[in-house]
Amino acid sequence: METERTRSAALLPCFPPDAAVIVTMMLLGRGLDARDNQTRQMQDAVSNVEKHFGELCQIFAGYVRKTARLRDKADLLVNEIYAYAATETPNLKVGLKNFADEFSRLQDYRQAEVDRLEAKVVEPLKCYGTIVKLKRAENELQRATMDATRTTRHLEETIDNFEKQKIRDIKNIFSEFITIEMLFHGKALEIYTAAYQNIQNIDENEDLEVFRSSLYPPDYQSRLDIVRANSKSPLQRTGSSKSSLRTAQISRRMLRKDEEEDEEEDEDDEEDDEEDELDTTKEVR
Repeated sequence: METERTRSAALLPCFPPDAAVIVTMMLLGRGLDARDNQTRQMQDAVSNVEKHFGELCQIFAGYVRKTARLRDKADLLVNEIYAYAATETPNLKVGLKNFADEFSRLQDYRQAEVDRLEAKVVEPLKCYGTIVKLKRAENELQRATMDATRTTRHLEETIDNFEKQKIRDIKNIFSEFITIEMLFHGKALEIYTAAYQNIQNIDENEDLEVFRSSLYPPDYQSRLDIVRANSKSPLQRTGSSKSSLRTAQISRRMLRKDEEEDEEEDEDDEEDDEEDELDTTKEVR
């Protein structure tokens, strides 16, 4: 009688013992090939990020350093403008000082730009050095694992998570860079507009009058008259004295003539009065 075990054995495929081993090895080989392929993909992805993120980090760090040096140069410029303004005419002095105030305020925003770029852009890129090292170590560890099926599945998850994080971080880093630059340049436009207006408000005509006045001290005219008077020659002084004497003599003669004319007029008036009196007496008689 055929037993249940005999019937079950008859249903199984009849592989020679060597063939079964070959099939097992083929399946294992396929798993190892898939694992090796994923491992290479993971290594390529990590190496690519290591290369380009490293370059980006160095360039962004240089960008931040140059921005910081620009801030330092701007501070020197502000100090020089203050020093120069102190020597100038009133309107120019005020205009330059107001310009320097605005430009100095802009450097405070530039300093904030430097700090934010360092924290939001450079540091996250630096962190990828550590991330790359960890991923590479994890990749090597998984290659050493004998369980090909489990290793392949874990590599798929690792590669997927690495790509997700990379894309998310790139978006965040560049978004932060653009936002920081937009904030700074928007504020810079506002401050530069005010600084431009301060320069345009300088009254050049008024300052020119002040400058011209500064060429002649307040007592300049009186001292000039004294110098002119003292610089006359003896002949000029003699001529001036003679002229004054002649003027005085003419004045005296005119005065005597006027007095004589007045006396003559008085005499004529007396004679007229006497004649009037005589005429009146005759009429009365």
